[in-house]
Amino acid sequence: MKKILTIGEVMMRLQPPNFKRFKQTNSFDVCFGGGEANVAVSLAQFGENAVFLSKLPANDIGDMCAMELKKWDVDTSHIARGGERLGIYFCEKGASQRASKVIYDRAHASINTLADGDIDIQKAVLGASWLHFTGITPALCDEVAQYLESVLKVCKANGVTVSCDLNYRNKLWSKDKACLVMSGLMKYVDVLISNEEDCKDVFGIVPANSDIEKGELNINGYLATAKIVREKFGIKTIAFTLRESISASVNNWSGLLIEDDKFYHSKKYTLNIVDRVGGGDSFSAGLIHALSNEYEPSDAINFAVASSAIKHTIEGDFNIATVSEVSKLAGGNGSGRVER
Repeated sequence: MKKILTIGEVMMRLQPPNFKRFKQTNSFDVCFGGGEANVAVSLAQFGENAVFLSKLPANDIGDMCAMELKKWDVDTSHIARGGERLGIYFCEKGASQRASKVIYDRAHASINTLADGDIDIQKAVLGASWLHFTGITPALCDEVAQYLESVLKVCKANGVTVSCDLNYRNKLWSKDKACLVMSGLMKYVDVLISNEEDCKDVFGIVPANSDIEKGELNINGYLATAKIVREKFGIKTIAFTLRESISASVNNWSGLLIEDDKFYHSKKYTLNIVDRVGGGDSFSAGLIHALSNEYEPSDAINFAVASSAIKHTIEGDFNIATVSEVSKLAGGNGSGRVER
């Protein structure tokens, strides 16, 4: 069991039931989620000692969120308490040719008040082998970005492997600001995770001959992108999620891992999507689990993609899948037959 840290915001998710639109619904289903929290939950299901670093309000809603994380075996002992409120996001699930829609209500969230002394970082990092963050966290505000960098410095001083999912969000910051901040953080990163758009949006790097809206991907374009990233930032391990969007309900899904100048392309899945939120986070968790447990590169990328494929079949942000289930799918058993 590895001690793996993740750091970021967790929010309450409110979603109309039964694929209703916001304007139709009289009620919302409630769950919790957020990039790094989703990764922590998935890792905990894989049997890892997943520790989530964050800040929650000291009220019943904060308690409710912490209890949900504990329910899935996430270590919440390093979550600070205080601030005004828990952020919320509203999710209208798309179907067929109607895209999903997300509306954020996260102003004045507790995470934005995270400051030195709130979390004993030296204690949290003690015995940890890995830390994961996404580009969402430094995008929240300058103070959180500065706090994150202080945590990354401690991690690197203690030999902790650091992974980052670029996860660009244009509702949080501009591309210019993202490039400035994320470029500065790359010196701490050992494993970079991205998708079709993020390297372009954050670093201005565009894969050749790839059009995500047409569902067209070109592997050579991604290899060229990875080469530029490696030369620019010195990152040795880079992984891409490759999503070919047929519609909101049907996607092709695969992954690419570049390590030591070699590349490994996973098998491809055609997904009939139940819930795609958290799909990238479940990929990150699968990759972290596989790499930290010294899977062969080809096995690692196939485990990560299979983990994410399963997540697309599960409601909510969290990927409630075991190593056995993911390994079975990665090994070729994707028939979906009833297990008796």
